Amino acid sequence: MDMNFTNRRDFLKTAGLAGATLLSASSFADALFKKGDIKIAYSSITWGGKDEQAITELAGLGFKGIQLRANTFGPYRNKPSELKALLEKNNLTLAMFSSGNVETDPAKLQSTIDTHVAHASFVKALGGNAMQLTNSLRPKDRLPTTEELKKLAEVMNEIGKQTADLGVQAVYHNHMNQLGETPEEVDVIVQAMNPKYIKLLLDIAHYKQGGGEPQDAVIKYKNILHSLHLKDTKPAETKNGYKFVELGQGRVDVPAVFASLDKLKFKGWAVVELDGVPDPEKSPLVCAEINKKYITENLKYPL
Repeated sequence: MDMNFTNRRDFLKTAGLAGATLLSASSFADALFKKGDIKIAYSSITWGGKDEQAITELAGLGFKGIQLRANTFGPYRNKPSELKALLEKNNLTLAMFSSGNVETDPAKLQSTIDTHVAHASFVKALGGNAMQLTNSLRPKDRLPTTEELKKLAEVMNEIGKQTADLGVQAVYHNHMNQLGETPEEVDVIVQAMNPKYIKLLLDIAHYKQGGGEPQDAVIKYKNILHSLHLKDTKPAETKNGYKFVELGQGRVDVPAVFASLDKLKFKGWAVVELDGVPDPEKSPLVCAEINKKYITENLKYPL
């Protein structure tokens, strides 16, 4: 018998087994970490304007992305390179920028557009490419009309059209106490949005508090879903009867949300966004540590 042939056959057999083992290990890692398709970021909002502190503390925890708010525009608008350098020093990507309020009053239309276009230029200078839009338009004494909801979408479409020219994607953020509180309202707005110019940032806690199931919304809006806000909500003795809390501390089925995202092979940013510390004895850093532990240990997702 040709010994060289035998050696080659044994080598190939061994290599095949090794390859299968490697493939099995790789498949196991993919299953464990879900291929890292979802990029995890964290919002600075919890720090209440202390953005430089938020940047250093979040980087220390290992987060790779951050959401900043419009409050950074004033002090850094004429020196965005300084803020960009701080982000780069801490290996943080600007995953999202809170651009703020959208007005639908025709008298305020141009100033609203100008504000968000200016923010988009700022976002671009910081190395980002996405910004969220919210609104303060919800009537105090009645439900919003379909026309009011569609008007918001119309204005956001125009904002998104102009920010797209700068390479920045505008996204609509569903929110309690705003237009887009309930799933039905969100649907009217989303259906009126032009997906070429405006996409959806789904806040899973606001959607749950508004009466919906965010894991279902992920699937329903898969073609327009750009990013997510991650937090939880639970009943509380507050003015509104609820409060937002860390992941895993409330009523949101967070694993089901991530299962829906995995089903879609979603690859965008999911930003942990806790408006404030839910308990006075906690700090923003402690809250971030709790959220990180839930993401990495309960969901088995890497940062």
